[in-house]
Amino acid sequence: MGRVWSVVEIAVTLSVAGTVLAAAVPAFVQNLHASKLSEPVEGLARIQANAIAYAEGRAQDISFPPSAPLTPATVPRGVTIVDPPDAWEHLTWKSLRFHLEGEHAFAFRYDATLDAPTGTMRFSATAHGDLDGDGTTSSFSVEGERLQGAAARAIPGLRIDMEFE
Repeated sequence: MGRVWSVVEIAVTLSVAGTVLAAAVPAFVQNLHASKLSEPVEGLARIQANAIAYAEGRAQDISFPPSAPLTPATVPRGVTIVDPPDAWEHLTWKSLRFHLEGEHAFAFRYDATLDAPTGTMRFSATAHGDLDGDGTTSSFSVEGERLQGAAARAIPGLRIDMEFE
């Protein structure tokens, strides 16, 4: 016949299990969010590096590719999606050698502008996500510029708005 547990033993066991869960669950959730956040961080780093490389040897007023729309056109809400085959066919995405393969949870946008009076070209790239599907998005962005007579450069820093929305 099996051993009968006393009320004290059961209470101690539940207490220890609760303590372990209290410590492990937040760490697990934080690691899960961090793994999902690698998508926008790595994607934007690729776009930024490729935009800077694109500018090399080009005239000032066409230093960076023209703007590209939010791709996919709708930010995924609480799910990962796989894009249709033609989703990344925009000339700018091709010029930046950027596309996402497989499942992903973020949509990307690229904007380029020319300040005509100064001749400065600027770009920004943004990733938007709604990881928990509540309709509130988080945004990550990077920037770059090319001043008249200078080489293109990345503007340091990753800007984040509502990282964990």
